[in-house]
Amino acid sequence: MIFAALAAGKSEIRLRYAGQDVRSTIRALGELGVRMQTVESNERLTVTFPGLGDERIVGQLGPGSAGCGNSGTTMRLLAGALASGVGRSTLTGDRSLSGRPMERVAGPLRAMGAHVETTDGHAPLVVDGRRPLRALEHRLPVASAQALGAISLAALTAEGVTTVNLPGPTRDHTERMLHGMGATIGREVVEGGASVTRISGPGCLRATDVSVPGDFSSAAAWLVAASIHPDAEIRLRLVGLNPTRTALMDVLAEMGADIADEFGWEEGGEPVGDIVVRTAGRLRAVSVGPMQVPALIDELPLLAVAMAAAEGTSEVRGAAELRVKESDRIATMAKALHAAGARVEELPDGWRISRGQPREAQVITHGDHRVAMAMAVAAWSGVAAGVTLDDRECVAVSYPSFWSDAAALGTLE
Repeated sequence: MIFAALAAGKSEIRLRYAGQDVRSTIRALGELGVRMQTVESNERLTVTFPGLGDERIVGQLGPGSAGCGNSGTTMRLLAGALASGVGRSTLTGDRSLSGRPMERVAGPLRAMGAHVETTDGHAPLVVDGRRPLRALEHRLPVASAQALGAISLAALTAEGVTTVNLPGPTRDHTERMLHGMGATIGREVVEGGASVTRISGPGCLRATDVSVPGDFSSAAAWLVAASIHPDAEIRLRLVGLNPTRTALMDVLAEMGADIADEFGWEEGGEPVGDIVVRTAGRLRAVSVGPMQVPALIDELPLLAVAMAAAEGTSEVRGAAELRVKESDRIATMAKALHAAGARVEELPDGWRISRGQPREAQVITHGDHRVAMAMAVAAWSGVAAGVTLDDRECVAVSYPSFWSDAAALGTLE
């Protein structure tokens, strides 16, 4: 939606079960002066952007003050868009988002010439886009798709080629969508899994219509649940199958799960299809290292549940980024799984996990939607004897129909 707001011409974005992060993006764009029409019907949300009249330039946002809710993606991408905006804008977030690091975006944007202020390295962010931006070569210390996306949006207004060097793999949704909308952008994977993305500017974006496929991170809950369950078969329809997102399928297969995808078509440059997962017996232990973590980062709480059901001791290393998510997910999941009876050793950058004796657990989610969904799966699949969540409703951040879908699948019977 942020890209459509910047594009020339009319764009229509169609979604199912829009979560709170999506709605935060819509509100923030409206607060920054973007005109749009929203229609909600039959569990679908359609957002239409009338677009710009000039196909030679990228649209400009601001000035204004916009609340980003719990969405780090919204805040970081908007910072990149506002870096070439029309005035001084302020981006705020909820308590959780206000604790997440923002200098990884602010620093590169400042280097390009934008005026960006953080609050002790965190939100609120103040971005003044009235200065011309310059193309630069960036070397980011953390492989962050959100930082890459922010720089890419800013680079569309800078004269020349902006280069972003990342130390490891990241998701490539930004490159795919911007390329499909007419931007000159491309990624090269180099030795050791590092990558180089180049963006040529100035450029403009063409309007596009997109039906957003199902989110793989939401589908992941059912992939793990069915992989652990003693007798299950689930087909998940019309899921985004971007290969930089589906690493969980490979890890579950390595653990012994019966799981496969069936490609259907491309939507907005993204592959879409079905995923089928069946019970295949007891899972076996697995080790996940630093090079695998970026492609698994949102699914690691669910993977921790699968590890707690497997034979042997599993390990995740190189995942320190989990400590600066909506909660400290390393500590939160370690406490939750331990309370549920699993054997868990908390590491600075991950866990060691093995099966224990399932018991009923009281879980403090810290308002983290991924923790809540992971521990619900732990209860349904027998990793825990039962789970009581202090905040069931936080799942609506990314997956508002989670509980109703669970009921439809029979997990709550």
